Amino acid sequence: MSPAGHAILGIAVAGAGVIGRRHIELIQASPRTRLCAVVDPQPASKDFAASLGVPHFAKLEDLIAGPATAQPDGVILATPNPLHVPGALLCAQHRVPALIEKPVADSLEAGLLLAEALARNPTPMLVGHHRRHSSTLQAARRAIQSGMLGRVVTVTGSAQFYKPDSYFDQGAWRKQPGGGPILINLIHEMDNLRYLCGELESVHAVASHAVRQFAVEDTAVMTLKFASGALGTFTLSDAVASPRSWEQTSGENTAYARYPSQDCYFIAGTQGSLAVPTLHTWTHGPVGASEPGWNTPFTEQNLSLEAVDPLAAQLDHFCDLIEGRAEPIITVADALQSLRAVEAVRRSIATGQVVALQDLATSISQPEHIERLAS
Repeated sequence: MSPAGHAILGIAVAGAGVIGRRHIELIQASPRTRLCAVVDPQPASKDFAASLGVPHFAKLEDLIAGPATAQPDGVILATPNPLHVPGALLCAQHRVPALIEKPVADSLEAGLLLAEALARNPTPMLVGHHRRHSSTLQAARRAIQSGMLGRVVTVTGSAQFYKPDSYFDQGAWRKQPGGGPILINLIHEMDNLRYLCGELESVHAVASHAVRQFAVEDTAVMTLKFASGALGTFTLSDAVASPRSWEQTSGENTAYARYPSQDCYFIAGTQGSLAVPTLHTWTHGPVGASEPGWNTPFTEQNLSLEAVDPLAAQLDHFCDLIEGRAEPIITVADALQSLRAVEAVRRSIATGQVVALQDLATSISQPEHIERLAS
């Protein structure tokens, strides 16, 4: 038993790439979990699993059909994006709880198929939007929901950074459709903005691949309209020398260089503004104290918080989910809303038009496609 009285859970990791290895580190560090298997078709992953002293399987099907000693209590699906839904469908078929790395699917259609399959065959599933577990993001959300900013009017966001060539050499799929920054990175940003400011109503976006000239975009700029009436802009690029991204400002992942004076989101309301992740606020005094305006001094402060590692918190939450102690902080259905926002961005880029999220599909009932994805 773990120190907290929990049974030690056997977790298998499918996908031994960068994020898969990070999950493995966290599993090994947690008193609640043990690594029970590595699943990956790459030949080098077999030696990697051997170095960890755990069984290796080339396919998820082989793990599930394998010996009882290797059967997992849960699976983390850290595979390339197109394999998320097939892996999750297989786990659902065998009632194995899964943590699905973001995005939940590489297309809205595939994600909807998974949601409908889970409705027929319920299985605990958590989607890996790990920033939902961030103490910084949660503090910002509390401030907004408390009314500190008044009515949110505008949102400005940035995810701008430079991915080295080795990043693409390690995963050639990242150069192909489904592997660009819109699905790999923007999916996190759309989920963050939804979590902070509510649902998106429509988007208009343009994109370019002029720098890297891959089959996918390296840069995109978009305008956003929220259901609340708030308006926003967002700039995304993986080909610029810039510190203004969540990874480089929040300090939540020490693998990235950190620039703690910088922010990646700025949320402005009728009574105040909030910069994230510094959590610096500018607010007018109490209502009626003086007429607010551009010549009225702001009260400035930094919100306080107790920092946590969101990926470690996510693993702990996944353990609670496996044990039936909690409901997922972000379900497949919830994650689909973020994917729907990203799909709206992609369609806007393709058509040059404003795309309303309500115009995108909300359900698909095609069991034959589910069988195809699971096969």
